[in-house]
Parts: sequence; structure tokens; C-alpha cells
Amino acid sequence: MTTAINLTIDGKEIQGSPGQTILEAAQQAGIYIPRLCHMRGLVPYGSCRVCTVLVNGRPQAACTTPIAAGMVIENNTPTVNGYRRDLVEMLFVEGNHFCMFCEKSGNCELQALAYRFGITAPKYPYLFPRRDTDFSHPDIFVDRNRCVLCGRCVRASRDVDRKHVFDFIGRGPHRRIGVNAESCLAQTNADGEDRALEACPVGALMKKRVGYAIPIGQRLYDHKPIGSEIETAKA
Repeated sequence: MTTAINLTIDGKEIQGSPGQTILEAAQQAGIYIPRLCHMRGLVPYGSCRVCTVLVNGRPQAACTTPIAAGMVIENNTPTVNGYRRDLVEMLFVEGNHFCMFCEKSGNCELQALAYRFGITAPKYPYLFPRRDTDFSHPDIFVDRNRCVLCGRCVRASRDVDRKHVFDFIGRGPHRRIGVNAESCLAQTNADGEDRALEACPVGALMKKRVGYAIPIGQRLYDHKPIGSEIETAKA
């Protein structure tokens, strides 16, 4: 018999199961914790820190921290959302995110998080890095200007597609997504149906010849904020 674990999130008592993370237990209870590098079906990575919560007063990544009895968690508070807002703003200024020209607009998780946090313009200075693109493959392309280094394509290609097409190369500000070929994406065994493409939360890894198949106004986050499906499931 599995013993339920009792914990509190924003003053609400919930129950989770042994082995669950804070994010999983919260989602089961209909509580949305923002996330970007986390994706159901992939090994938790804890790199973006957008899912940061305060556990008994200490910052923790909700996607990798297992629940424990008696935890007191702060999630939807001005302080915690302030941390998240800063993280999202930094992701915008560290890359080149031109939302008005991006095919992913309306389906982009980074853009949707910005809307949820009320970000109209970042307060940090834009870095405008020089990043390359790779359109060599007949069916897909990589635009590193929009990459947020969440690692979802890396984990999906490795664990789901079993191909290891993508991985990180470089360190610090020079870190980027590389491919398992000497020169370009066309020389890899990547395919347009790979799970790695669906895993990308932004417009960094996309299919060709399907642009705007879903019209603006009918996209995932055009009418409801990101996380609404979790919050309404238990309403």
C-alpha cells in the first residue's frame, strides 16, 4: 500500500506519492508551476530554473526536487514570480527573439511565459549575439538565435528517438546546440518526424514547408495563458 505524502503549496494542503517531484505533485493537484526545460516524458533536467519555488524558505527547482512530508512550498507569490520574470527576461536578451517574425509565435512557450508574467519589454540590455542557422537539411532547420539551451531536443533525440542527433558543445557564453555530424544538419540521421522537433519549446528547431499551417489567432496560447489546462483540470 502506497502512503500518501502531505505537503502545502501556497497555503493549500495537497497529497503526492512517493517518488514524485514537486512539479508532478502540484500538477496532479491542479496547481501550475511554470517551466521551460521540463517536458513530460523526458528526464527532468533542471537547467532553466523557471520552475523555481521556495521550499521551507529555500529556492529549489520543482522539476527535480522530490516531495517530502511537511514541505511548505511557495509557488505563486510576488517574490517567486519576480525570480521567474527575471529569468525569462534574461532568456530574451541573451538570444535574438523576434517574435513578430517567428513561425512559432502563439505556440512558443517562452513567449507565452512572458505574456503570463506581464513582460512587455525586458529591463535588461539586449546582447544581440551572433549565432548561426542551419537550413541544410531538406525537412528541418536549426535557428540558434532562438535556442534557450533547455536541452529538450537533446534528451528527446537521445531517449525517445534513440539517435543522439543533438547535444551541447562549448562552455559558458559559447555553449550551443551541436549535431552529430562534422559540418551540418543534412549529414545527420535527423528526420522530420523525430520527437526532438516537437520537444523544442521555441522556434529553434522547426519543420520546413509547414509555416503558418495553423493561422495566427488559432494557436495554442492565443486565447488562454500557458498553464490554463492544468489549472482548469481540477477546477
